[in-house]
This record gives sequence, structure tokens and C-alpha cells, in this order.
Amino acid sequence: MLSVVLMGVAGLLVGGAFSLRSQKFPRWVWIAFLVLAGLSLFAAYLFTFSGG
Repeated sequence: MLSVVLMGVAGLLVGGAFSLRSQKFPRWVWIAFLVLAGLSLFAAYLFTFSGG
């Protein structure tokens, strides 16, 4: 269940990154959102295969 929540969070973060990019925010802000989305997907992957 937690992996599904983490995948949803990753989706929101990716959407936020694209939104921030289109609003001309500084590059580091939307790149940070993408990095957090990637970490969230990685955590979901780990939870999926660890049985957590």
C-alpha cells in the first residue's frame, strides 16, 4: 500500500516540476522536484520488493 502512495507522490512531484518549469521558476527548484520524484519512485520500488 505504501508503494502506491509513494508512486502517487512521485506523480504529483513530476507534475509540479513541469508546472514550475512553465512558470519560469529557477532551474534548481524544478530539478529538485524531479530528483525528489525519482527518489520517491526508488523508495516505492524498494517497498514493493521488500514486502513492506
